This record gives sequence, structure tokens and C-alpha cells, in this order.
Amino acid sequence: MIAIFFGSFVAILSMSTINIAIPILSDHFHTDLSKIQWTITGFMLASGTIAPITGYLGERFSYKLLYATALAGFTVFSFLCAIAWDAPSLIAFRIAQGAFSGLIMPATMTIVYQVIPRDKQPIAISLWSLSAMMAPAIGPTLAGWLLQNWSWHWLFLMNVPVGVIAIVLVFKLIPYYRLSVPKKFDLLGLLTVIVSSLSLLVAFSQGHAWGWTSGKVIGLFATGILVLLLFIWRELRVETPLLNIRVLSNSRYTLTLIISSIVTISLYSGTFLTPIFLQNIQHVTPLDTGLILLPASLVMALSMPIVGKLYSIVGPRILIFIGISLIAIGTLTLSWLSVDVSRGYIVFWMIVRNLGIAFATMPSSNAGMEQIPRTLSGHATSISNWVRNVFGSFAIALFTSVLSTQTATHAKDLASSGLKDKVQIGMQSFTMSVNDVYLLATFIVLAALPLSLFIGKQTSPTEKTTAAPTPVVVQPKPAE
Repeated sequence: MIAIFFGSFVAILSMSTINIAIPILSDHFHTDLSKIQWTITGFMLASGTIAPITGYLGERFSYKLLYATALAGFTVFSFLCAIAWDAPSLIAFRIAQGAFSGLIMPATMTIVYQVIPRDKQPIAISLWSLSAMMAPAIGPTLAGWLLQNWSWHWLFLMNVPVGVIAIVLVFKLIPYYRLSVPKKFDLLGLLTVIVSSLSLLVAFSQGHAWGWTSGKVIGLFATGILVLLLFIWRELRVETPLLNIRVLSNSRYTLTLIISSIVTISLYSGTFLTPIFLQNIQHVTPLDTGLILLPASLVMALSMPIVGKLYSIVGPRILIFIGISLIAIGTLTLSWLSVDVSRGYIVFWMIVRNLGIAFATMPSSNAGMEQIPRTLSGHATSISNWVRNVFGSFAIALFTSVLSTQTATHAKDLASSGLKDKVQIGMQSFTMSVNDVYLLATFIVLAALPLSLFIGKQTSPTEKTTAAPTPVVVQPKPAE
């Protein structure tokens, strides 16, 4: 878990530190924001596209070697990002960095479910989630400090020593094993999953900029859906599928995947909207923005081990129900912002909201994996990370579009009501549109509340027989 913690932490940290550096990178490379934004968009596209093939790669080469290779590639391209000489080179290196990062999370999650005994998996997944939650907790604050006192290069250079340490820990602490080895490589499956993932992710990420009814966006959506259907048809017929989507036949896994996707959409509303509101409306510096968000993120991170302990006692249903309720309450109260709202108000309700995320995230992930055989856990985690990446892109696209549309609508209404000050119109209309998006996110997360009632505590024979560690089938590594 120490080796897994380091790798997961550095992979997620790289996603949360660059967001507030976009204006600085734009100035440094003398390019517009829409172009430099591809350092984030390209990273997300690469991460989402690579996730579905993690299951095959892990079974083919072992999850230990896959994890170590992903860390090595991530570390190398972090260094190359730091020495990028222009915007195109930085974007290219970030895309490659994102591809390796996209392998890390599903690989580490699979190692947990294949190596750790089932009775210890709830606390193990809590620690795994803790690494993923601590990174965005300290990411904005750390990035703000580095940008204020050093330079943007250190956003990438700091990954290098952590990555090297993580690679050493992987080889020392994680066993080499393979539970099954695929007989064939499904090339058509690879091509269809890449085309469908890229088409859908690009459509979601660029829909607002290109126009949702534009020919390019509609064409991408149509291509993505049609090729996705072809991919599903292919994977159901081939003897050795690239991604075994038959795990979706497990109703408990599918139900928790739906809940996790809904929670992911709501999660992105806070990480997306609150920093924008603080910096655009209240003119808070990037460092102070990180400090304002830090308490809520730390509460979320530190609650994870507690949730892991409670999981074994009360099961997932109660925890997920409490978590979704807290997310809904916190998100609803954040839809009542005003231009001069106190920062204490934002801090308190972000804490409530993030506490709910801590209660809902781990139980929804673990409850679905409890009934998945170890040999299929790699495919199940690949699907989970793939779906969450797609819905994360969808969430950002949805909220960006609603924010822009509602800002224009509210500005028009305020102007027609007699308000003349353009600055006041801009600030109030933007704040009102932020409230609209938070309200929409509240309704979205409430859709998961009734679904949580159908997830009972695991009582299968599998659970009862795991008081002692279940032996892992380990194949000796052949001599090269």
C-alpha cells in the first residue's frame, strides 16, 4: 500500500497543480488561453483513452511491471514538460504524460483487489482513495506557492524525485504475479475503443468552443457512439476480449458504477466552479484560493480511513446514503452564493460537501468490486476508470456550457431591469450562473440517492471464507 500510495498520489497531483498555472503558461509561451488549455484537455483525453486497455496489458505483462512502466513513463515526461521549449512541445509531452498517468490508477486499484485479502480490502481501498484525495487537497495550494515563489517548471520537476522513489518501492514491495495470460491480442478491439473514446472525449471537451450543434461535434458524437457499439459487439463475440465487458452483467457492480459516475459529475462541479468564482468575482490570488479550498480537501482525505473502518461494520448502503445526502446539502447551499459572500461560508459548506464525497466514493467503488472474481478485477477497474473519465469530461463540458449560457441570459435580464453598471452586471450575472450550475449538480447527485438503497451488505460465501489471506497464483518470472 505504501508503493501504491506514492504512485497514485503523484499521478493525481499532476492533474490538480496545472489548472491555476494556465494564465502563466499562456504568458510565458506567448499563446492564447484556448491553445494552452490543451495541456489539460490533452492530458484528460490521453488518460481516458488508455484506461480501457489496462486490463489486457496487466494480464499480459503483470500489473507490477505495468505499474512500474507507467511510473517510469510518467516521470520521464514530467521532466520533458519542465524543459518544454514552446506550447506545442509542452502539449505533446502532457499528452504522453496523461497516457502513462491513465495506466496508474486502474493498475494500482487492480493490485489492491488481486493481492490484498478480501476482508482487508475496504481499508486498503480507503488508503488508495486517500492518495487520490490528498493530491487535489494540497495540489492547488502547493501550485500557488511554487508559482508565487519559484516558477511553473517546478510543477513538473517535483514529480521526478517522487516518481523515482515510487518506482523503487514498486520493485521492492509489490509481488510479481499473473492470474491469467491472454492468448491473443484483440487489435480490432483496441482500434475501436481508441476511436470511440477519443471521439466522445473530444466532442465533450470541445463542444462548447465549437458549438454543440456544429457539424464537427455532431459528427464526433455519431462516430463515437457507432464505434462504441461496434466495440461492444466485438468484445462480446471474441474469444479473448481486450476488455471483458461481461463484468457489467453483475448487477451490483453496474449499479455502483452508475452511482460512482453520478458522484463524479457532482464532484467536478465543486473543483471547477469554486476556484473560478473566487478568482473571477472575489479576485482571490491562486495561493489564497488553494488555502481556502484546503480545509475541505483535508477533511475529505482524512475521513477516508474512518470510512474504511465503518464499511466493515455497517456496509455500503448507509455510508453511500449519508455521503450522497451530505453532497446534496453542501452543493445546494453553494447555489446560494452572492458577490460578497464570506469565505467562511464557502469553506464550511465545501467541508460538508467533501465529507459527503469521502463517505460515498470508497463504499461505491468497493461494493461493486466485492463480487467480481480476482481474475476479472483488472477488466472491472479498467471499465470503472474509463467510465469515470468519460463522465468527468462530460461534467466539465456540461457545466462550462451552462455557465456560459446562463451568464449571457442573466446579463440580458439585469440590463433590461434597469441596471446600468456593466461591471456590476458582469459580476452578478456570473455569480447567478454559478448558482444555477450548483443547483443543477444538486439535482444530478440526488438521482443517486434512491439507487443507494439497493446496495446491501455483502453476505456471499466469498466474504466468509476470507478471514485468512487468499493465496495469489504467482507465476515465476521467466529469465529474459
